[in-house]
Amino acid sequence: MADKLQKPDEEWQQQLTPEQFYVTRQHGTEPSFSGTYYSHKEEGTYHCICCGTPLFQSDDKFDSGTGWPSFTQPATDSALDTLADHNLGMTRVEVQCARCDAHLGHVFPDGPAPTKQRYCINSASLRFKDKE
Repeated sequence: MADKLQKPDEEWQQQLTPEQFYVTRQHGTEPSFSGTYYSHKEEGTYHCICCGTPLFQSDDKFDSGTGWPSFTQPATDSALDTLADHNLGMTRVEVQCARCDAHLGHVFPDGPAPTKQRYCINSASLRFKDKE
């Protein structure tokens, strides 16, 4: 993974839409079934909206029925960081971009085989690039 990318909030606000800033920099969540990539079926790679790091491959995307894009695994072993999230009176595992610490969503152990993981990700934290 490349060196950590750090910027002040003012720079992120200039680069991102208000929704993207809320989700990625303030640990927000977009409403379920509202995101651009929820039912997206194109082949390619989903990148971090903040720094452009490749995060997920379309081959690993599946319909979880939860209202958010879901993936079985990250694009690479070093693309993501995880940390405990104790908000909302429960313990979850938050997923962040390893390069810029953007909040992406959460990972749950109820996904399909073979990984049994469900990376539940906000569309607002992603930018899609078609398969070349």
